[in-house]
Amino acid sequence: MRQRILGLAAAACLCIGTARAASTPPRIITLAPNATELVYAAGAGADIVGTVLRSDYPPAARTVPRVGDGIQFSEELILTLRPTLVIGWQPSDGTRSLAQRLAPLDVPLIYVDPKSLDDIPGLIRDLGARLGTRSAADQAAHALERRIRALQPAPPPPQTVFIEISTDPLYTLGRDPLINDLLARCGGVNPYAGRAIAAPQVSVESVLHLNPQVLLVSPYGRDTLDAQRAWWAQHGLTAARTGRIYAIDADQLHRPGPRLVDAAEAICADLRDSRARP
Repeated sequence: MRQRILGLAAAACLCIGTARAASTPPRIITLAPNATELVYAAGAGADIVGTVLRSDYPPAARTVPRVGDGIQFSEELILTLRPTLVIGWQPSDGTRSLAQRLAPLDVPLIYVDPKSLDDIPGLIRDLGARLGTRSAADQAAHALERRIRALQPAPPPPQTVFIEISTDPLYTLGRDPLINDLLARCGGVNPYAGRAIAAPQVSVESVLHLNPQVLLVSPYGRDTLDAQRAWWAQHGLTAARTGRIYAIDADQLHRPGPRLVDAAEAICADLRDSRARP
């Protein structure tokens, strides 16, 4: 009888310990702004204990301690923050080095790198399941899925779209499956999608030769849009001369997280406007 009582007591202690461990909040470090936005969308933003310099959305993220600039990280600072999970965007020399330091501590380093719009709500659900915020994550994911399904593309045929991501030197997007998926859903096609890298440098002559039907420029802003319209029109680009040039919020477009759906809605509207122009 005494052994049975001791056994029950031990089992009870084990259950209590397990419950306490399960209720302990995670300590998350995000190594990219999109990872930060995804964690907030999943309902676990309050559990982020460290992030990188450009993690500025949502506004609450601006008060989180910084551990690096997104390329280089302070491994010692990260370790002092005692993370239970580290989340990056894509593997790099910095993340591989950090993963080696985290492995003996049994701290996982995972990546959130969506390849299509549909992957974004899926990542939010995965994070919610991992972080114990499944209900909030499911709600956020479902809302994004509704908006993705509701995207209204421009009428066919597809329009060629040049995305200008910097001007001097001139860079665009190339083999970027996520952005190319977005364009396809809006009735557009990237003329540089066949390039071997995600962000190739191109020449003005190359753009003029391809003569894209639509031009998207960033950073976002009316002054930028007017200046780029005048510049490209002066160089003879038909899209600029006919008003088929649009500004897009760079953070929404270039951060592969929930706000990419905002960018998709804006781009779909731009391509519908372009198609309606004489």
